[in-house]
Amino acid sequence: MHRAKNLHPLLLLGECLGVIELDSLTKYYGDIRGIEDLSFEVEKGEIFGYLGPNGAGKTTTIRTLLGFLKPTGGKARVLGKDIKKDIVEIKQDVGYIPGDLSLYGNLTGDEFLNYFASLRPSDSSLREDLLETFEVPLDRKIEGFSRGMRQKLAIVQAFMHDPELVIMDEPTAGLDPLMQQKLYEFLREEKQKGRTLFFSSHILSEVDKICDRVGIIREGRLVALEGIESLKNKRGKIVRVKIEGDPEDFDGPKDMRIEDGGWIRFVVRKDINYWIEKLSKFNVLDLEVNNFSLEDIFMHYYEGD
Repeated sequence: MHRAKNLHPLLLLGECLGVIELDSLTKYYGDIRGIEDLSFEVEKGEIFGYLGPNGAGKTTTIRTLLGFLKPTGGKARVLGKDIKKDIVEIKQDVGYIPGDLSLYGNLTGDEFLNYFASLRPSDSSLREDLLETFEVPLDRKIEGFSRGMRQKLAIVQAFMHDPELVIMDEPTAGLDPLMQQKLYEFLREEKQKGRTLFFSSHILSEVDKICDRVGIIREGRLVALEGIESLKNKRGKIVRVKIEGDPEDFDGPKDMRIEDGGWIRFVVRKDINYWIEKLSKFNVLDLEVNNFSLEDIFMHYYEGD
């Protein structure tokens, strides 16, 4: 496959321009907050992970960016175009894998792809390569497809017209583990060719595996935005220790917890020697020191450590 084409003119001139740019983007459903005051950029050629549990606002963000929902406030640009004014143009050069996958069951796989090809001005130049990779039975009606087959068809549909940007909402849903790994490798290759990928997921491990940066959303608000490794390093280390006697006797930091089995758990940032000295006053039975994982960071923002 070849490099994504139709780059925005400012990108060709070397200007710094986010492929997706949100500026205080907000969407309310009546009095219920969907998303509020979201401001971040997705850079050209990166795999951006958008992480949060179901109901956090991930799908609302995506649907607002693609014009399916009208924003309550703020603004956003996709491929340098305003989502309120230029949504038709935006959709022509954006691939999209929806999370609530609903396909036309009465069509065959081939008819489905032909239909979507007819909606776009560019040819479906990558279609055959994608079908070779993801192996979709084109002559069968979609109503007879398994969940995994439907997901593979959606992947082919999203990438076949060689879009500059592909937005994916839970793209591994329904895929078996081997196909998930094939998708991860495919996405890494697409990134190397310059394609920008927005990857929304609630699965921590897959975001950790393939994404360059991650935005964590909680109850409609962005609570973290950073490179994954940088974010993990910034959070410090997790100490789990078991001491002789009552664990409550240890005067730990504010985020200290007593876990099952009498384990003391707390986070150490730049002051590890201080806590080692405090622990030296006890008979330490067991000790674990680990770097933060993406899952630890996620739980930090969702449990309010």
